[in-house]
Order: sequence, then C-alpha cells, then structure tokens
Amino acid sequence: MSTDEIDEAVDWLGDPVDCNACAHKELLGQGRCKPLRACLFDRYARRIDRFFDWNPEIARHYLAHPYFEVRSCAAKAAEIFLLPAMLDDPEEAVRWSAARRLPDRYLLKLRNDPHREVRIRVAHRLDAVDLLPMIEDRDYYVRQVVARRISPDLLVLMIDDDDVEVRRVVAERISPQALKRVTTDSDAGVRFEAAQRLDAVQLPDLIADPDWRVRYEVARRAALTDIRPLLSDEDPIVRETAEARLGKTPDPSGKKVFERNHTHIEERI
Repeated sequence: MSTDEIDEAVDWLGDPVDCNACAHKELLGQGRCKPLRACLFDRYARRIDRFFDWNPEIARHYLAHPYFEVRSCAAKAAEIFLLPAMLDDPEEAVRWSAARRLPDRYLLKLRNDPHREVRIRVAHRLDAVDLLPMIEDRDYYVRQVVARRISPDLLVLMIDDDDVEVRRVVAERISPQALKRVTTDSDAGVRFEAAQRLDAVQLPDLIADPDWRVRYEVARRAALTDIRPLLSDEDPIVRETAEARLGKTPDPSGKKVFERNHTHIEERI
C-alpha cells in the first residue's frame, strides 16, 4: 500500500499531527503543505519528502532532527555544502541520502560503511579504479559488484574468493592470460564458465575434468587429435559429440547430433 493511501496523520512518536501547533502552520494557508499529503511532522517518509520538495529552503533546519526519515528527506533538499557532515549520521538511509548528492570523492569514505546496502551502492557508483580496497569486503554481494566492475586484469586478486558466485563472475570476466588458473576451481560451475572462454588449444588439459559440461566443451572445441579419449567418455552427450566431430556417426556432418545434444544440454544445465 502506498503511504499516500494510509488515512492517518501521526508523527514519528505515534501522536496525532496537530497543524495548529506546527511551527510552519502558515504554510498550510499558502498551499505549501497539506495533511495526509505533504507534512514535515508526519511519520510517513513520502509525505515528509514531498514537504521538502515543496519547501526546500526549510530543509537545512532539520538535518539534525531526531527522526531519521526527516533527516534523510532533508538531505535530499538541503544545500549541498551542508551534507558532508551527514556522512557520519548513525542511520544508513541518511548517510546514503547525503552521499548520493555529493561528488564521488566523498563516497571513498563510505567504502567501509557498517551497512551493506550503503557499500553496495558505493560499489555501483565509484569509478572502477577506486574499488580495489573493496575486493575483500565482508559481504559476498558487495564483492560480486566489485568483481563485475573492476578491471579484468585485477580479477586475479579474487580468484580464491570464498563465495562461488563471486568466482563465477571472475571466470566470466578475468583476462584471457589468467583464465587458465580458474579451470582448477573447486566448483564445477566456475570451471565450466572458464572452459567456455578458454582458447581451444588449452582445452585438452581439461579432458579429465570430473564435470561432464567441461568435458563437453573439450569435445566440442578442442582439436580433433586431442578428443579421441572422449570416444569412451561415460557421459553420452560428451561421447556423442566426440563421435560426431570425428565422423564416427551415420551423419558425417554431425549436425543432427549437435542439435540434439544442444537441446539435452539446456535441459541438464
């Protein structure tokens, strides 16, 4: 339900909003605030936000208000030179509300923010060259964002990340020169991602990989002289792919085998 659909006007302490006691009650007659629509002292953030949108000049006076939603909304409207001090606010919503309006250099301070959502947003916004200190962030999703944004040459620093999803991103983006190192990962999915990008001449080294998908990639792309051992592979898709490429099937082109196996692979992966 939208906050504008909530038919109550209470403040952040749970007390009814009293327009007659408001320090800005003159704004009501001027149409610059409205109960249940735009109100500084309503507890609903959308109404507070709309109040400051209508009255931005008042925001600077509420950057230290005890209710964090008021501070957060005020930070969206107050003069920008007042915002650096708010990067130390105890509430993450306030810190980010201020940070999103400040130049990127101020975001450097938030790379170690205690709240993961702030660090995630920082990782999305900072220049890639400024993300290096975040490759060891304690949150796996922050590291995923970093892995998607830093230079591929720097991903060698994340090859041994504890999280498998981070390592899959590494396998997808790491520079070709370092890709071979990813093929020894403990997770089969990571090895498969790497195998799909690996140069064909390097694929024979993976011919004994325990995962059928990796061996299939070998059978599909490695030189014909290197895939003969796969003619006796335990997996039918790997075996048939090798047979088709080596002309060991009734269909010399192997087209039917490749089409059938492609369908089977999509079903199994």
